[in-house]
Amino acid sequence: MSVAGAVFGDWDGSIAGARALQVELARQVSLRDGFRDPPRTLAGFDVGFEDAGGTTRAAVVLLDADTLQPRAAHVARVPTSMPYVPGLLSFRELPALLAALELLDERPDLVLVDGQGIAHPRRLGIAAHFGVVTGLPSIGVAKKPLAVRFDPPGPERGDRTPLLLGDERVGDALRSKPRCNPLIVSPGHEVSIDAATRLVLRYTTRYRLPEPTRLADRLASRRGALPLPGFDTDG
Repeated sequence: MSVAGAVFGDWDGSIAGARALQVELARQVSLRDGFRDPPRTLAGFDVGFEDAGGTTRAAVVLLDADTLQPRAAHVARVPTSMPYVPGLLSFRELPALLAALELLDERPDLVLVDGQGIAHPRRLGIAAHFGVVTGLPSIGVAKKPLAVRFDPPGPERGDRTPLLLGDERVGDALRSKPRCNPLIVSPGHEVSIDAATRLVLRYTTRYRLPEPTRLADRLASRRGALPLPGFDTDG
């Protein structure tokens, strides 16, 4: 599959220009549920780095939504073109994520990205940016918050509290596993806040992370092979 068009439009490469583009693209985010429900296929995406940061390594795992068994997995590598700048993660990682997406033979019904959705200072974290560029329904599942405040959720699986950016709810802090830090869940695109939390919990098993991003994280960070015959973890 191919993602056509320039990823960053007429961005001039500056930090100010990137922030302005985020504000512009955030207006295109839809928080209406536009995904197939129930989904048939899920894709999880995560990013790591090689060569002392010189190469961006993006992993994608495609799963059957009913069984949560992986159907395909790929790793894409692209030269890292931008240093880490807080709040501009997508400008550093999105090219590799899109390269990984192109390796899939089918379009997933729902995408979970390791990172922020709209729980972002300009409402355009990497999951939202990915969703707008690709048109795929997407959810951000982050391990740590960025610019939001929230009360700690209760101790049991499924307990949640709202993520607040100013007075606006932009997602939920979700306790996906007892005695573990909550996940920071927010919509990326074509998914509502309530649906995003519901879906992340649905696709979380005995681990803290939902299966799509948990498996993608294993590939991106080279922490073990997947139960997928014929797949080389090193890509």
